[in-house]
Amino acid sequence: MFDPSATTARKPATAAQTIAGGDLLPLAVSDLAFEAGGKRIIDRLSFTLASNAVTVLLGPNGAGKSVLLRLLHGLLKPTSGTILWGGKPPSDALRPRQALVFQRPVLLRRSVAANIRFALGLRRFADREERLQRALELAGLAELARQPARVLSGGEQQRLALARALILDPEVLLLDEPTVSLDPASVQAIEELIGTARRTGIMVVLVTHELAQARRMAEQVMFLNRGRMTEFSPAAQFFDNPASKEGRAYVEGRILL
Repeated sequence: MFDPSATTARKPATAAQTIAGGDLLPLAVSDLAFEAGGKRIIDRLSFTLASNAVTVLLGPNGAGKSVLLRLLHGLLKPTSGTILWGGKPPSDALRPRQALVFQRPVLLRRSVAANIRFALGLRRFADREERLQRALELAGLAELARQPARVLSGGEQQRLALARALILDPEVLLLDEPTVSLDPASVQAIEELIGTARRTGIMVVLVTHELAQARRMAEQVMFLNRGRMTEFSPAAQFFDNPASKEGRAYVEGRILL
């Protein structure tokens, strides 16, 4: 459970967390395909994630990265193939043990505090008010608790969305470009929250288009192009010596057609 230390308002928190070993791992994906509108978006992906390392999904626009996150979370159903979390398919029972944070924060037309209270109300926590305060501190928004969430800056909204997810004690954190269009200070704050999650035992799968961010955050890289996985390797290996021609072109900044 996240237990952030005291922080000043509007600054990212540091935290310590102790969680019981989760049983969602390994994540085993086999021959996964997804089609929509007559187009194959995910094309026979197979891979296994067996640790809580930060896995970064890279690839050009339209590669299928965001769709893959939604398939893993059970928001979309595969056309064919299987996804198994600890031997079990995605389900309503497993989904609360995961958190998916979108590129655009999904916030209610309520105050900052009320957004967190709503999420906490979906779970049977006996310490909801304590968790509320921890989430506000984690997001650095304690002084803005009564402000409407939708008047916050983009970076503050994303910190709220991420802290709201983390305070529910997920075992897996799925992030779909959480820092796109944010200023450098907000990017740093979000990355620190992600780093905290990783250090406390949460498995992180991060979609990003930013190579610099991928270099900072990734422990392993999965590269997708046109729905296919062309490379899955340790981060250092991918950035120093990509094994696929598509990965090499991407790292060199060339356009993939």
